[in-house]
Amino acid sequence: MLDPFCGCGTAVHAAQKLGRRWTGIDITCLAIGLIERRLKDAFPGIQFEVYGTPQTLQDARDLAARDKYQFQWWAASAIGGRPYAGKKKGADRGIDGILFFKSGARTTESVIISVKGGDNVGVAAVPELHSVIERENAAIGVLITAVFPTRAMETEAAAVGLFDCGLDEKFPRLQIITLAALFQGIRPRIPLVDMSATFRTAAREDTTKQKQQKLDL
Repeated sequence: MLDPFCGCGTAVHAAQKLGRRWTGIDITCLAIGLIERRLKDAFPGIQFEVYGTPQTLQDARDLAARDKYQFQWWAASAIGGRPYAGKKKGADRGIDGILFFKSGARTTESVIISVKGGDNVGVAAVPELHSVIERENAAIGVLITAVFPTRAMETEAAAVGLFDCGLDEKFPRLQIITLAALFQGIRPRIPLVDMSATFRTAAREDTTKQKQQKLDL
C-alpha cells in the first residue's frame, strides 16, 4: 500500500493492522513524528524505517537553515513535545513546543520548549525563556540550541532554581540542551512525561487478531 499524502497515518495504520506492506509519504516532520508515535502506541514492538527526518547533527542544521518551522517541530518532538498551538506558523509568544508531566501530587504540569536553530544565541535567550515560564505558570523550561551555551547562559539557567515534583527529587527549572546532545541520546531531566496529555494516543491493537488476518490473506 502506498499513501503519498499520509497526513495523520490512518491508511498506514489500517495497512499495518491488516498485515500489509506499506509506504507512507508526507512533507512535514510533524506528520512523520505523529505517525511514528501512533504506530508505536498501536503496535508495540513494530519495526519500520523513516527517511527524510534529521538523522545527524548536520541534517538538523540543514533543516534549521531551510525551514525554521519544520526544524522547531522536529526539535520539540525529539524530546517528546508537540508544537505550540498545533502546527500553525506565526507568533509563538516565545513558545515553540510544549509537553506535560505528572508531579508527585498527581497534578499535570507543563514544560515550555524554546528552540534556537541559529548560530547567534546569547545569554538573553535564558531570561527570555524564564519570563515565559513565569507567565505561563510552567514548571520547567527547555532551551534547545544549535550552539553550545556560554558560561553566562549556564549561570543564568542555574539561577532560575529547581522544581520540586514531590518525589524526593528536584529538577532544574530551566535546562539547556544542544542539538549535539540530542544526537548523543541525551534528553532534558523531566519527571515522567504524560503522553496522554501531550498527544492523543492510539489504542493498542490486538496483535493476535493481526496474526490471524495474515494467515487468512
